[in-house]
Amino acid sequence: MPEFTRFTETIAKKQDKRVVNITVKPTVTDCTGTLWFTDLMLQEGDKVTGYVINTGTLLKKYDGDDAIAGKRFYNCIVRSSATCIIFNLGSTAAGLDYKVYPIQAMEAGSITLSLGAGAHKATFKAAASAGDEFDLLSSSRECLKNNAATEKDGFFQYSAAGDSKHPITVADKKSARIYVEFQEMQDGSDLI
Repeated sequence: MPEFTRFTETIAKKQDKRVVNITVKPTVTDCTGTLWFTDLMLQEGDKVTGYVINTGTLLKKYDGDDAIAGKRFYNCIVRSSATCIIFNLGSTAAGLDYKVYPIQAMEAGSITLSLGAGAHKATFKAAASAGDEFDLLSSSRECLKNNAATEKDGFFQYSAAGDSKHPITVADKKSARIYVEFQEMQDGSDLI
C-alpha cells in the first residue's frame, strides 16, 4: 500500500484584487521511485478546512441504529439570511446537494451558501427570477440553473459529522426555498 503525505501551503496575494486564474505545475527533482499527485485543491483562507471526498473506496453508507433508508434531506425558507443546522449522524463528512428556489427576482451574486462562520463559500453568479431552480450538487460536481450548467464562485458544500452550521444568504428582504440532501457515511471499505 503506498504511503501518502499531505502538504499544505498558503499563497498570499500581493494586492487586494480578484484572482482570475492560477496555474499549478507540480515539480519533482532529484529523486527515485514512484510518485502520485492526488487531490490538488485550492481554497480561501490560511487554514486547511474540509473537502468533499470520493466515497467510492473509502467509505460506506451509514448503518447505525438511527440510520434511515436512502438519503437524508432538509427543507427551509430563507429571508435575507439564515443559518441552517444540518444533523449528519454519520461518522464522517458528507457532500451536500443544494436546490435553491428564489421566490422573488434577485441580482447576480445574491445567493450564497457557506459553512460555519462563512468559510468554504459558494456564490451563484447568475441573476435569479422567481421560480428558477439553482442546484449546487456535490454528488455530481455540478452547478445548474434550471437544469443547465451555470457558473459559481467558490466551493461545493459538505456537512461535517455531527451537526454543522450552514449560513445561507439571498438578496436583502428577498426569500428563497431551500432543499438540501445528503447520504450519511461512515468509515469502511465497502464499495457503494
